[in-house]
Amino acid sequence: MQDHSAQAPVLAGPVKARSAILIVNARSRDGEAARAAVADKLKAHGINVLEHDCRSREQVTALIREQAQRVDLVAVAGGDGTMNAAAQGLLETGIPLGILPTGTANDLARTLDIPPDLDRAAAIIAAGHTRTIDLGSVNGKPFFNVASLGLSAELSKELTRDIKRRFGRLGYLVTALRVLARARPFTAEIAADGERVRIKTLQVAVGNGRYYGGGNIVAQDAAIDDRKLDLYSLEFRQAWKLALLARAFRYGEHGAWDEVRAIRGDEFEVRTRHPRPINADGEIVTQTPARFTLHPRAVTVFAPEAPSDRAQARQLR
Repeated sequence: MQDHSAQAPVLAGPVKARSAILIVNARSRDGEAARAAVADKLKAHGINVLEHDCRSREQVTALIREQAQRVDLVAVAGGDGTMNAAAQGLLETGIPLGILPTGTANDLARTLDIPPDLDRAAAIIAAGHTRTIDLGSVNGKPFFNVASLGLSAELSKELTRDIKRRFGRLGYLVTALRVLARARPFTAEIAADGERVRIKTLQVAVGNGRYYGGGNIVAQDAAIDDRKLDLYSLEFRQAWKLALLARAFRYGEHGAWDEVRAIRGDEFEVRTRHPRPINADGEIVTQTPARFTLHPRAVTVFAPEAPSDRAQARQLR
């Protein structure tokens, strides 16, 4: 199998970042405290900042549409849910995204090698090196990392803002153990490449990026610019057996297990007997029946230069 993660990223060309809309999720665990720090870091790197605190997902999209012609980029400070809130506006306008990871999991930042240090993250934006990445969607709702139903959707419903604020990453573990304790397999139908299969599963997840869930890997060779979606289904009869897969999930090796169905493609359909909630990048956005599709190379993001890009730049100087 071809290792997509080893391919060179698709470059979108340098962008001189002189002005930015700064979107901060003040309701996130560290959002309020990070607001001034993020703005100061961007200003220190010569970027003029227009600060906005959006209280709803709809406000984020509307703001990006409104300001897209007046600034060079959208700088988003927050976690994966906040990045997801900006996805629709980015898809519609084509304005580049600058990521300032201040959330709990920060899986999109991890996928793009953007460090949690705010000064270094701001320096990446100011340097102007960009990549174009894919975007997934489920029933028309976009996602960067993963959209899923089953265990992870139940986890998203129970992992309240208060739990995130109080416990951070530990909150994920406590809530996950509670969800696992009562989990039962459900019936689903998956359609891919003209074929349909009926299954009993604990979770169906469709990944666009590489990382999700605080550092788990979607598939061993998954990449956010490989023009493919990666589906897996956890077809265990007892939820406790998932504990045996902890290491496999961390390294993207779960697809080798007999109880895990893994499919690669650019479109999937999932149906269930009763409507089930679907979480995208940690936010409940829709329900089954669900159609998962891919928008290849749909979003431009600021990212570090790859070693090969730096070597080429030195040769040109």
